[in-house]
Amino acid sequence: MPEEVNTMGILHHIFESNKACYIPQYIGDQMNMLRLHSMDDFNSLPKTKWNIKQPAEGDDREDALATGGLDLIIIPGLGFSKRGDRLGRGKGYYDNYQRRCMETQSGKPYTIALAYKEQICDEVPVSEFDVTIDDVLIGSDGDSG
Repeated sequence: MPEEVNTMGILHHIFESNKACYIPQYIGDQMNMLRLHSMDDFNSLPKTKWNIKQPAEGDDREDALATGGLDLIIIPGLGFSKRGDRLGRGKGYYDNYQRRCMETQSGKPYTIALAYKEQICDEVPVSEFDVTIDDVLIGSDGDSG
């Protein structure tokens, strides 16, 4: 089973539907969501040392928080509870980003986690810094992006 649900199908659908798409860029301890224009744009992005495609540092792209914010964020994780608690990788990128959204736009974007059934737990460890996910969508390991 892969660690995370494949989202390539979602990405294709976003561009086919002419929707705006923003992807994370991690620099130091901060994450920004930067505009992605097409699948070709995505395919041209460099990979980080964690094998994640993201805009390079200094890549001049539209920042979601500078242009009105986001309506929806698909949030990754290692484990989830059905009530929306999330076990991430411990850096707090998505929790901090959601707090920044609440400070700079009219509210928290709707958040969805995509999970395999094996990632669903009765409880996951949380702290006062963790932000709850609005919905956890559960698939199976046979799903292909």
